Amino acid sequence: MQTLAARLRAGLVALDLNLSDAQVDSLLAYQALIGKWNKVYNLTAVRDPDDMLTHHLLDSLAVIPPLRRQLALLSPSPRVEPVRLLDVGSGAGLPGVVIAICCPDIRVDCVDTVGKKAAFIQQAAVTLKLPNLRGVHARVENLTDKYQLISSRAFASLADFTNWSVQALAPQGVWLAMKGKHPADELAALSPDVQVFHVEHLTVPGLEAERCLIWMKPVVHCDQ
Repeated sequence: MQTLAARLRAGLVALDLNLSDAQVDSLLAYQALIGKWNKVYNLTAVRDPDDMLTHHLLDSLAVIPPLRRQLALLSPSPRVEPVRLLDVGSGAGLPGVVIAICCPDIRVDCVDTVGKKAAFIQQAAVTLKLPNLRGVHARVENLTDKYQLISSRAFASLADFTNWSVQALAPQGVWLAMKGKHPADELAALSPDVQVFHVEHLTVPGLEAERCLIWMKPVVHCDQ
């Protein structure tokens, strides 16, 4: 049987994702940290390490190549200021911590209304030595900082996600929502002020389930 490290590396090859040995080690250490905290706090219902690798790490890693492509369009290089990403309802830090590990040039804030989950993110930042990662215990509606990217994974409907976080979106910023199968009903229920500009199918290695990534941005009205 393959080790977790070997399965992770095989998954990275399938995703065409090139990470350093240090980043691979950080991802495995992050999964181990989730397992350790799960013994005391209910961070995630998935407990088996093999399932965690597929349903958590590889599922979140599938968003990294599309995110990197969008980042190149969103912000010129070299950047004057780091790009900021807000991961809403982050829970155990999925995909926020994975993004922080894979994209050290992005400053990632993981916000959650549950204090123990925000505390876990803070602990992950310290343990994994990720200066670009921060846990925030708050309601997203109350945040005043601005972010070029706002992400969510199994957080809420697209309408609620965009409505609750719109005040935190920077000018020319975009939302990215990780979903299972194509959410036609949710897309139909979106506000007219939200434009869906790309729907991307994701293939997660080892996971026989539909996944997609919904890219959205506010509609710019002519009088603005």
